[in-house]
Amino acid sequence: VLPSPEGPIPSVSITEIRQYLRAQGIPFHDGYSCLHTPSLFTGGRENQPPQAAAGAPYTLFIDKTTGSFLCTATLAEGTWQDFQANVELRHRGIPPASSEELEEDMRQAREDARCIWDRALPLWELLDEEETSKTKAMFGISLVTDATLKRFGVRYLRTAKSLVFPWFSPRDATLKGLKLVRVEKKGDAIAYVEETLPRFDSYHNLFGLPLIGRRDTELVLTGWELDALALHQATGVASLALPRGATCLPPTLLPYLEQFKRITLWLGEDLRSWEAAKLFARKLNLKRCSLVRPGDLQPRPLEALNQGLNITKILRAALPASHKSIVSFRQLREEVFGELVNTEQVAGVKWARFPELNKLLKGHRRGELTIFTGPTGSGKTTFISEYALDLCMQGVCTLWGSFEINNVRLAKIMLTQFATQRLEDQLELYDEWADRFEDLPLYFMTFHGQQNIKTVIDTMQHAVYMYDITHVVVDNLQFMMGHEHLSVDR
Repeated sequence: VLPSPEGPIPSVSITEIRQYLRAQGIPFHDGYSCLHTPSLFTGGRENQPPQAAAGAPYTLFIDKTTGSFLCTATLAEGTWQDFQANVELRHRGIPPASSEELEEDMRQAREDARCIWDRALPLWELLDEEETSKTKAMFGISLVTDATLKRFGVRYLRTAKSLVFPWFSPRDATLKGLKLVRVEKKGDAIAYVEETLPRFDSYHNLFGLPLIGRRDTELVLTGWELDALALHQATGVASLALPRGATCLPPTLLPYLEQFKRITLWLGEDLRSWEAAKLFARKLNLKRCSLVRPGDLQPRPLEALNQGLNITKILRAALPASHKSIVSFRQLREEVFGELVNTEQVAGVKWARFPELNKLLKGHRRGELTIFTGPTGSGKTTFISEYALDLCMQGVCTLWGSFEINNVRLAKIMLTQFATQRLEDQLELYDEWADRFEDLPLYFMTFHGQQNIKTVIDTMQHAVYMYDITHVVVDNLQFMMGHEHLSVDR
């Protein structure tokens, strides 16, 4: 039976996945966040049953939470349903399709990346010493050695005054994309502006991955490329940087992290990175994760290098992520102190456009529910889309469930608010604003009108796992509940 096109992807449990693999005679190891099996996609063995490939390394990884798979040898990926279909095809002797047909956009992005990469200079080959040291000082990496920059392949693009971080395929070391980082001065503060090719949603890069050896079992996961450089230089430990920092850990990256027995998360120096680290540790499996808690003597790795702190000592003091169910105050003592020192950050992410709202709510904190009420037409949706956009622009991953107006209209309202101008009158600016809007960590549920509440909650949970959502907007409750449960306490 064909699934209904608008229905959600049927969910699958880990028990069903294991039973299916056993029934098909496919061998597997139980990993931390994935099951490992021999690949169906590596060439030359199409006609043999998967057991024959048992001697080969297990390069296919099945996510225990969603059932989706990735083969790290051929980069074939898909849903659990796709995996089953490929197993069926194999039984009939049909080789699985190759996954290399790139979309035109991706191909274009790779060509653009290649052009930029060819124009960029290795940072240690600039015109003269002075330009090199000025450039390094601008990015705060004066203490990062040329050997480290060379090892990670960092380059500099003069025309854009940007550092260029390459993304090489871990399989064949071809260039698949880039991240450009430049510095912008806002008064005394400096901000780092990032741009990626291809765009963020298909940028599944772990910076530093090609340098990882097969035998490496310990890893430090950072939230920023420059932190990975500083860490590796100071300690020699394998270190990788997440593509979007502490914003999210896409599940497609989990297979590349399966080989590590110990992972230390050191994502940044504020409480949001600490919260993100706790969330990511759950995805990666708590048993193998430790977290570096932000504090005065434990800033982000680059800062620690610049301050001459002992980075190895900070790593040794990382806390195990799996706290026991019962703790004494002594174990909480440091965290309580952290909350007292960072009262501003504890209050949550502040709204940039609503100072009055900050007085009322202090900020957006996870795990809290805020209800806005008002008569029809009083501007609830308009206000809440502005309110959510404000947070989203600060990197708060947001999921919208609009049951009242459709997503196209909602996105139009939000894009107008984002561009702070009427785009109807200047359509030539549309693509530029739409590109910037597309890079926000913003997702929409595709429901409309009355919905079964269980379906909605399942969808939210799926989104939290996939995109690390920390802010969900439901507009509005009446529509979602419909009128079917009048007897139930709504």
